[in-house]
Amino acid sequence: MNLPNDSSYIYLHGFASSPDSAKAKYFRDRFSYLGIDLKTPALNQNDFSGLTLTRQLNQIETEFLPTESFQSPTENVKNLGEVTIIGSSFGGLTAAWLAQRQLSVKQIVLLAPAFEFISHWLPLLGQQQLEKWQSEKYLPVYHYGEQHYQQLNYQFVADMAQYPEEKLMRSVPTLILHGKHDTIIPIQCDSFSPNE
Repeated sequence: MNLPNDSSYIYLHGFASSPDSAKAKYFRDRFSYLGIDLKTPALNQNDFSGLTLTRQLNQIETEFLPTESFQSPTENVKNLGEVTIIGSSFGGLTAAWLAQRQLSVKQIVLLAPAFEFISHWLPLLGQQQLEKWQSEKYLPVYHYGEQHYQQLNYQFVADMAQYPEEKLMRSVPTLILHGKHDTIIPIQCDSFSPNE
């Protein structure tokens, strides 16, 4: 397979997952078979409790898309080599924001992207649990990568307010794969209609 020398491929795992998930391993194996180095960063950074979308964006930009400081979360734009990002769930939401912020991101593949994540996940917690999380600052969340509960700071929710999805305006070739019966993030939440 002939690929441009300046192309990069990044896989971003989902919420409470890891680069050791079955999906990440599968993609790494398939890309390796094709002779492509697929980068699979650990987005939890050994600190799941401090996870935010801002932290994930900063991590990927620092590790793979170096730049100077930026003014606001939605205005960081630069032009580097071609980058393809595959993102699963919350990693898909992260990929969409990276595509908005980075001219070097030439295409994205989103697997059940977590668009409208907060508006769908918080009601599943229930009002009492949500109020407890807000007052106590931490919520135990089952972490599939670690296979046990870990604390998540309420800052995760507060940080999401900086990223209204209507600000995702940059046109980037995008492939979305999403199950019709997804109960966490319904397919209707995908910002891209099949009719567009």
